[in-house]
Amino acid sequence: MASQLKWILCGALMTPFYAQAQKPEKSTLSDTGDKKFVEKAASGGMAEVKLGKLAMEKGTTPEVKAFGKRMVDDHSKANDELKALATRKNLMLPTDLGPEHKMTYEKLTKLNGKDFDKAYIEAMVKDHDEDVQDFKKQSQAGMDPDLKAWAAKTLPVLEQHDHMAHQDKGALK
Repeated sequence: MASQLKWILCGALMTPFYAQAQKPEKSTLSDTGDKKFVEKAASGGMAEVKLGKLAMEKGTTPEVKAFGKRMVDDHSKANDELKALATRKNLMLPTDLGPEHKMTYEKLTKLNGKDFDKAYIEAMVKDHDEDVQDFKKQSQAGMDPDLKAWAAKTLPVLEQHDHMAHQDKGALK
């Protein structure tokens, strides 16, 4: 009887442990705006890297190739920082580009020469104009202090990208 009681108690004590270990953790980001920002920033960051690699390969001007390299370098770093932050916040990030970024990528893969350069830089102007606004808003009004700090830290780099994209667009006319 004592050994049966021992196994029953052991089983009862182990069940909650296993149930907790298998249960996925809930995100610590409580604000939906913060979550949407993270998802959009992650998807956009992946797109910048993928498009930057494409620009390094297909670009015809040194400016477009250099801009693409800068996108790969800077956005890879920001993506890694965001992944680490998301891990600490128990938040799953998207693993693929969103539909809009996929369409842009597909469009750019079909272009060559000056047509590619012009379309790529136009896409970068559009993306970075939007990103700067999103990151400003998040750095000022976000609810999670860690996410606000990351957005504030990343914003000056995005502003540089935006400025560079506008300059390159003017040079390609």
